[in-house]
Amino acid sequence: MPNMYQSVGYETYQETSAFRNGKEAQLPVEGSIARGYMPFDIDNTLDGFNEAKASLMSPLDSTQLDGPRGKELYNIYCGICHGPTGDGQGVLVKREKILGIPSYSDVGRAITAGSTYHTIYYGKNSMGSYANQLNEEERWQVVAYVLELKANLEK
Repeated sequence: MPNMYQSVGYETYQETSAFRNGKEAQLPVEGSIARGYMPFDIDNTLDGFNEAKASLMSPLDSTQLDGPRGKELYNIYCGICHGPTGDGQGVLVKREKILGIPSYSDVGRAITAGSTYHTIYYGKNSMGSYANQLNEEERWQVVAYVLELKANLEK
């Protein structure tokens, strides 16, 4: 068993017709989508935000919504600033590390599922994007929970 003591070295790209010039890796075909990634076709502009606010709806039906999971994700990613009830009084706000987080029930907010999803995806004002932390399904779970918090605050 000599290979156990001296392993055989292999070239990363062996000469083959699968690679350009026999050695270089090729670029993916134009329009390819990475595995596990779903493109979002609404732009990161004010017009895009307004379009999402007016027309974007959750693709999840009532059987796919998971309230406890939405709450858990909200508490991990959102509650630190927005507060556990969505009143804008999270830990960082109370410690005055971040100021000016409005309540979900503020009259001027008029948040919808689409506007919330757009904001989670791209971020808004001093809030950054959470597109890399939450996949599409998780973002919609958080959106459903935010709308639930908004309804509770407006009672």
